[in-house]
Amino acid sequence: MRVQSAASGSQRAVHTGVGIFRFSSHKKRSSRARLPGPCRAKGKGGKSDDAAWQARKGALDAVMKDIEKQYGKGIVQVLGDEAAQAKVAMFPTGVHTLDLALGGGIPKGRIVEVYGPESSGKTTLAMHAIAEVQRTGGTAVLVDAEHAFDPVYSQKVGVDIEKLIIVQAEAAEEALEVVDKFARSHAVDIIVIDSVAALVPKAEIEGEMGSPQIGLQARLMSQALRRLNANASKCNCTVVFLNQLRQKVGVIFGNPEITSGGNALKFYSSVRLDIRRKETLRDSKNEEKGIKVRVKVTKNKVAPPYKIGVFDIMFDRGINKEASLLDVAEELEVVEKKGSWYSLDGTNIGQGRENTVQYLLENKGVYKAIEETVSLKLSERAAGGVPSLENVADQQHQESLFEDGAGIRSWSEGGDPVEDLAGQSSSSY
Repeated sequence: MRVQSAASGSQRAVHTGVGIFRFSSHKKRSSRARLPGPCRAKGKGGKSDDAAWQARKGALDAVMKDIEKQYGKGIVQVLGDEAAQAKVAMFPTGVHTLDLALGGGIPKGRIVEVYGPESSGKTTLAMHAIAEVQRTGGTAVLVDAEHAFDPVYSQKVGVDIEKLIIVQAEAAEEALEVVDKFARSHAVDIIVIDSVAALVPKAEIEGEMGSPQIGLQARLMSQALRRLNANASKCNCTVVFLNQLRQKVGVIFGNPEITSGGNALKFYSSVRLDIRRKETLRDSKNEEKGIKVRVKVTKNKVAPPYKIGVFDIMFDRGINKEASLLDVAEELEVVEKKGSWYSLDGTNIGQGRENTVQYLLENKGVYKAIEETVSLKLSERAAGGVPSLENVADQQHQESLFEDGAGIRSWSEGGDPVEDLAGQSSSSY
């Protein structure tokens, strides 16, 4: 390459054999990028900046009003507004240990998934949630896709079956369309779908037995959830999907379990609960009277996730709410335990867990007094976030509570809580 002076003073040319590149020796311009005219604020201070800011603010207000006029009020919000800062409202599940693990309860206007093996307590938990909604004057809908609704057991759990709306659609398309209509009606508080695996697409019903129907249910769920997610949020309706587990073929390492219905439900759910049967409960005659259940919050968008709640399900009356309340009351220091004795405000109420639970069952006044105090403390925790129990000094005491079926425990330090479950079978729960 040959360099030769081609002009005097301010420019010189470089001959490259291809063309001539001219360089200027004038002062180098600032490399700072300049905004285009309409977006550039004029002036360097004082009234010019104020005028520019007022102009931008006026333009922003105008475009927000135009958007709300075209698409409806509330589509855009400023986070400084009180409505935008409002915390997500919750309602209790009816299980105090689970409410503590959830950070207060089930969020309103959100999608929730409850999954686990067969006979692990999914439907019982959903019935208790329905009973709690009805107790506060709400309306509940049950989509009985499995056609296995038991009105007698539901009454024992606390469900008002005379006010419960039951849907038994033939095809999945019909069931999900009904769910969407109820969700945007502004008249329903909770919808329970039992279960996702039992939602059968029309093509599968009309087709021959054994004919392959690949991905029909997953595509249908994905389409339905795209609509249902927004409608449920706008109308403050909670939608609970109960789901079954399947086994992935050919998995050697890791957890082979997978939920049915595709991956869309995992993404759209604000809360996901993994419920497992831990052990069988027996009476003094060694006869089976119930099961101990452990629920892990595998996803939670409204409170810290990966908490665990343990409770008992009795075959004759559903979840043992007295035992659950006692466990949480001890954890929140509403009830004090010294040795084997439980005391409330310095007065002994029972010796041993079983005797104290029986005392609460027989004395509803004491039960309600403890429940009110526990509910107040749970509300305070929900308002300020649920602190991790790993910060509690007496960690050994918390471990003993967990082993006895009481309360909630965080996963061990170090490692991903989800990965800690990899490779564990259902029996390990």
